[in-house]
Amino acid sequence: MRLHVLEATAFGPFADTVRVDFDHLSAAGLFLLSGPTGAGKTSVLDAVCFALYGDVPGDRSSAKRLRCDGAAAGVAPQVTLEATLAGRRFRIVRSPAWDRPKKRGSGTTTQQASVTLSELVAGAWVPLSSRLDETGHQVAELLGMNLTQFTQVAMLPQGRFQAFLRARSEERHELLQRLFRTGRFADVERWLRDRRLDLRRRSESAHQGVADLASRVSEVVETPVPWDVRDLTEPAGDGALLGWVHELASRAATASASAVESAVSAASAEAAARTALESGRALTERRARIDAAAAEHRRLLADADDVARDRLALDTGRRAATVAPWLRLLDQAQRTRGTAAAAVTRDDRHEVRAELDAAVDAAAHVRALQPRAARLGTVHGELERLAGLARRVERQVGEARARCEAVEVRATLDGLAVRAEAHATVARLREQLAVAREAWHESREATLTAREHAADVRRARLDSMAAELAGALAVGACCPVCGSDDHPVKALPGPGAPDERAEKQAQRAVDDAASVEHLRDVEVRELTTRLEHAEAAAGAGSIALLEAERAELDRALQALLTAAGGRSAPDSATASAEVETLVAEAARLEATGRSLAEEAESLGAELAEALAAHDWLVPTGDAVRDLDGLLRHHRSVERACGEALVALDRLAEAERAVAEAETALDEAVAAAGFGAADEAAAALLDQRACERLEERLSTHERRLAAVTEVLREPGADEVATALLPDLDRLAVEHRGALTALSTARAAEALWSARAARLADLEGALAAALEEWAPLRSELELTSRLCSFVEGKSADNLLQMRLSAYVLAYRLSQVVAAANERLARMSDQRYSLEHTGRRGAGETRGGLSLLVRDDWSGEARDPATLSGGETFVVSLALALGLADVITNEVGGAALDTLFVDEGFGSLDADTLDDVMDTLDSLRDGGRVVGVVSHVAEMRDRIPTQLLVAKSRHGSTVALTG
Repeated sequence: MRLHVLEATAFGPFADTVRVDFDHLSAAGLFLLSGPTGAGKTSVLDAVCFALYGDVPGDRSSAKRLRCDGAAAGVAPQVTLEATLAGRRFRIVRSPAWDRPKKRGSGTTTQQASVTLSELVAGAWVPLSSRLDETGHQVAELLGMNLTQFTQVAMLPQGRFQAFLRARSEERHELLQRLFRTGRFADVERWLRDRRLDLRRRSESAHQGVADLASRVSEVVETPVPWDVRDLTEPAGDGALLGWVHELASRAATASASAVESAVSAASAEAAARTALESGRALTERRARIDAAAAEHRRLLADADDVARDRLALDTGRRAATVAPWLRLLDQAQRTRGTAAAAVTRDDRHEVRAELDAAVDAAAHVRALQPRAARLGTVHGELERLAGLARRVERQVGEARARCEAVEVRATLDGLAVRAEAHATVARLREQLAVAREAWHESREATLTAREHAADVRRARLDSMAAELAGALAVGACCPVCGSDDHPVKALPGPGAPDERAEKQAQRAVDDAASVEHLRDVEVRELTTRLEHAEAAAGAGSIALLEAERAELDRALQALLTAAGGRSAPDSATASAEVETLVAEAARLEATGRSLAEEAESLGAELAEALAAHDWLVPTGDAVRDLDGLLRHHRSVERACGEALVALDRLAEAERAVAEAETALDEAVAAAGFGAADEAAAALLDQRACERLEERLSTHERRLAAVTEVLREPGADEVATALLPDLDRLAVEHRGALTALSTARAAEALWSARAARLADLEGALAAALEEWAPLRSELELTSRLCSFVEGKSADNLLQMRLSAYVLAYRLSQVVAAANERLARMSDQRYSLEHTGRRGAGETRGGLSLLVRDDWSGEARDPATLSGGETFVVSLALALGLADVITNEVGGAALDTLFVDEGFGSLDADTLDDVMDTLDSLRDGGRVVGVVSHVAEMRDRIPTQLLVAKSRHGSTVALTG
């Protein structure tokens, strides 16, 4: 990693944009970040960390406040870093989250963090990512470190430079693994651990399958398993479990064969008993059926006379049934004729017909007059509506004329209001102008005072310029006045002597005062111009006269608005147009009314003439109602005549129907073989009587045929005299045989099912044991190897993980490289030792460090070192780590190292040794940045990045 350029805007203490050229600083190999306390030396390193990782080291990251409070509102905080990572040049632009002013309204809103990662390819920047997570992942991969590891190796922050030295083995393991990219060994450990877990799960699953099969065998034979089903490893391995199941299956097969033989014998005995019982039941049932048939045959022969009488009555009734419809027809025709004769009211058909025709013609004439009467009513209603409209239009004309006058009065009032407002503006501007002129005079006095003070400061600085030039001289640097590199006696500044910063502040005060004076002058000129325009708009006359005239016009306007119905017109043209429209509408209504009056007079005369022809009708004055009454009269006459004609027609039709029915009845009586209609009526039977006779005769014939057939069956005579068997005894014997058969078949089913189930379970168990055997063997091997690799096995004498064993070699190289510099920096007193033993509170060793004190000959924990000793050892360890990583093929190249503070804890001799060591790094192309405010460091390191603080924000400058 090598840094090139850093720019920071509104970040930390930097209110404006600052730029750090690391290429210029790196050319010297060793440079100093110097400045007063709180100026922002550490903030430069924070900016580098933020650009790379989006966060700052130490406790400052918890504040989540990276924007400079002194930055101008709306300026976004931003850090831009150009650096070479893994041999490729990148540019990273980051902005933290900050509260920016809202674009609309007041207040602030949160602007989310952003980042842009670009790579320099063929002289052009190519964007790679703008996502926070993706950029952070890429940078961590390129550097091979996260933020915590970066601050332990490449940037030793203030108060945390001893973190790697005092880290636990696990923490040191994680850091070294990322730096040396030895993750593949951890992957081997992880693969073996995952493989062991997978094999254990599979083996336990196979064991559970075997245990389930053994439990099923136990359930089938109702015998407990001889071993603990939770651990069947031993009986499964020596074959005892499979032998036990095979023996149970053999016993079940033998018992099943015996049960089959017993079931066959019981089935034969049950079949013989069932046959004897069925034969006895059949003989008994046939004997009972023959006896019942003989008894019923005798009863049927005794009913022969009754059957003959019923057959004769049924035949006579059937012949009389053919005459019944004609009897009913004649009765119906005679009743219809009586009803029609009662309905006849008038006998003269021709007279009724003439009266009907006259009523029809009169009704048609009345219907023709009804539309004329309706029109007359409509015309009267329209005349009344037009009269109301005319009155309303006349009222609207008066209101419209009042609105027309109100428009003119309102226009006059608007002009008076503008003049009154102009008078008020004149009074307000005169007061503002007086205040502005007073402020302008005060700003002129302030400007003159500031200019006099700036001149005094400039003269005082010129008087002490020699001391200022002497203060800027560095050890070994040439004097800018005489050119000498020897400075025996430097000039000292007098008490209160101003420097360049004081002169700039005085000049800035002059510029600020002049700006204020110019603004006050512009304000006076603007107010004067606005006052002149307001006086011209106010015009002549006082405000009292204007108010009196406005009050009089207001009263006139209210009177006009009242006359106008409370409505006003937008302008005079609209009001005039409204008046003209209403006048034209009034004329149109008057012409329409005259036309309708003439039409009403004509229709009334026509209807009066039509009603006068009926003397019996008393007029009501309503033509429509009179015509409706006349029409109802004609329709009632028409209805009465029509009903009389219908009654005459019905009577004639009924006479014809009676004659036809009498003729048809005589023909039917003769055809049925009766002498008269009365004889046939007497022989009639209703439907239910006929059905009862038919059912009785049919049942007698059917039963007689059935019993005769039974008595004629073959062997009927022998059955009638045979001896009947004992059915109860035969049933008891059959039930005993059936019970024995059920018992034998249940035993057969039980043993057959058990034998088949055990045979299936034996096969499944053999397959499950065959599948489990290789899993047990592989699990045992993998568990032993995994335990060894993880450092938990007794065979692993060092109790070290595989990855730790590999990193222990790398750490021993780091210790060797660190000891080369530590010997020089500690005057051959201290050296680092790598030990494989576990540290205090650690479960596994391999990466522990001790510090050997050659004065005492003892090795001790790094935590026992003093502050200065801890700094020297930590610095040597960091330099050694950087050397090994740089020389390691595939490792992360660390070309830049930052050390923040710690030099103040060193004595002069140790500081000389440390500085000589840091200075020797230039030969290898390494760059070391030292952060310190120790005065001796400024004299020893000529290349410096100076950080200065002020009320308006910190700035940076390069020297050397």
